Amino acid sequence: MAQTTTDHETDGAAAVVPIASPSIRIDVAGGASQVEHPTDGAAEPVVRLEQVSCFYGSFRAVREISTEVRRNRITALIGPSGCGKSTLLRTLNRMNDLVPGFKVEGRLLFEGTDLFDRSVDPVALRRVVGMVFQKPNPFPKSIYDNVAYGPRINGYKGKMDELVESSLRRAALWDEVKDKLKQSALALSGGQQQRLCIARTIAVEPDLILMDEPCSALDPRATLQIEDLMEELKERYTILIVTHNMQQAARASDHTVFLTMGDDRAGYLVEEGPTTQIFTNPRERLTEEYVSGRFG
Repeated sequence: MAQTTTDHETDGAAAVVPIASPSIRIDVAGGASQVEHPTDGAAEPVVRLEQVSCFYGSFRAVREISTEVRRNRITALIGPSGCGKSTLLRTLNRMNDLVPGFKVEGRLLFEGTDLFDRSVDPVALRRVVGMVFQKPNPFPKSIYDNVAYGPRINGYKGKMDELVESSLRRAALWDEVKDKLKQSALALSGGQQQRLCIARTIAVEPDLILMDEPCSALDPRATLQIEDLMEELKERYTILIVTHNMQQAARASDHTVFLTMGDDRAGYLVEEGPTTQIFTNPRERLTEEYVSGRFG
């Protein structure tokens, strides 16, 4: 089980926070941050990291990162392999809790609540912080049952057929599968499987969608379909994506956060800002060298 060192603890035996979809936020008292960050417009932050460090045993993988992910934006995490991008992503929905020896220092705030507060239920958290993985991972079930899985286990009481159709439409997949909903999801192409995984994620109405290299296993046509889909989804969701594809980050994101590794192999934040600035007029030499392909 992951451990965390934070600046505040809840008093006494706190009740588990009932984080549930849709539109129910975590609501545990937490101190407001005074950290200043570059912003893209006036959108409010959904996620705020304050001096976050992540450890695997004695090894520090991420060093003192402070940044924000703003509502209805696509934020890209870029940087060379091993700089902690995926570690940060998996920490945001507590997946790293399952890694022996994993520990967090600092504060990770989601909707104003510390994710590692003792009152936060990690399972409930994952209902509002969805995850799309590098390789499409549909369940060995029908297309319909893949989308319906999350709502079913969360006790959804509405009309399931309508929810499945709506989710597939929002994932730009409905027209391709509407006549074969009972067929195995494993028969779909790679790009279709990834869009199905996105439909499965949004069926439970998350507040935040995490994407870990979601196009790395896809061909260029399927990659563009996923990028177009992300642009549509940001009207309703907040998206944080890890990508090694600089062209994808430049095309698809609104805000970019660049990490690299120090001499101690810990990832740290070099620069962040609006994507157009990061790719056309970065402030830091390291950023310019990375986005221009001179290292990484």
